[in-house]
Amino acid sequence: MRKKVSVIGDGGWGTTLAMLLVEKDCNVTLWSYDCNYAEVLENTRENKKYFPGFKIPEEIRITSDLDSATVDKDFIVLAVPSKFFRSVVKNIKKFSNEAIFISVAKGIEIDTFKRMSEVINEELGEVNIAVLSGPSIAYEVAVKKPTSVVVAAYREEIAGKVQELFFTSYFRVYTSEDVVGVELGGALKNIIAIAAGICDGLGLGTNSKSALLSRGLAELIRLGKFLGAEPQTFFGLSGMGDMITTCFSCRSRNRWVGEEIGKGKKLDEVLGRMEMVAEGVYTVKAVNNFIKLYNIDMPIAHKVYEVLYENKSPDIAVRELMARGPKSEKLIN
Repeated sequence: MRKKVSVIGDGGWGTTLAMLLVEKDCNVTLWSYDCNYAEVLENTRENKKYFPGFKIPEEIRITSDLDSATVDKDFIVLAVPSKFFRSVVKNIKKFSNEAIFISVAKGIEIDTFKRMSEVINEELGEVNIAVLSGPSIAYEVAVKKPTSVVVAAYREEIAGKVQELFFTSYFRVYTSEDVVGVELGGALKNIIAIAAGICDGLGLGTNSKSALLSRGLAELIRLGKFLGAEPQTFFGLSGMGDMITTCFSCRSRNRWVGEEIGKGKKLDEVLGRMEMVAEGVYTVKAVNNFIKLYNIDMPIAHKVYEVLYENKSPDIAVRELMARGPKSEKLIN
């Protein structure tokens, strides 16, 4: 029997996953928040605002009706930015008890510091939850470049079902039981990507950028351990793997934001030129609040926050990081 799947969110990643799932012979529904834009998508079969240049297959049903999108589905893929995640999830009323909710959002809720799987649990109760993350630039998946990601769930059976759902000849899916680590890796690496972009904007070179990734990984592990994640998860696809892609890809929104900031632009100006969301801009605010509260040492994340929200000069931020006292190199304390 064909699997019934709903993709909630019409951004580039949601659109890409919907197209992939149609190739897997799934019965796919793509949900758009904007009823007018849903009609545009239906009529033109192209996501010109968020993912231009790709034809949306006729087999994909497009709707702005959330109830009809989620009712009686086997899988519900949540491809909504973290900023809007709770407001969408809390309005999901009609779904099967057996449905598996799959978060593909890579962010943290600012006010609560909740991961997206926690938001699902709070709003919908004890439902089946999985998270999909890893180095996955939407364009590269859409043109079938070989890609590997990881799905995490507390129950091995759930992770296995999601693995089977997405697995193709060009989209390889691994499984994990470390939901906390996989989610945090996907969210926190965006902060380091902004920092990497700042390096690019300042023209600091590959030595600086490589050091940034290495020490940034140490910060991810430090916070991850505090929150109950397994340190080794951050060396995998959802941690270092996703960080490398996001820090170096010319298609990375977070890296681009950092690059523009490094060139002297202000954050409001940069965000005003974007249609899509750069999750790291919001994640760094949530992280900065959290590390101040619990006295967790994340100097790179803190400097990114100061540059974005306190108008600190990127040059000064770099000099301050380099002037910190001598230390031994430890990735895992």
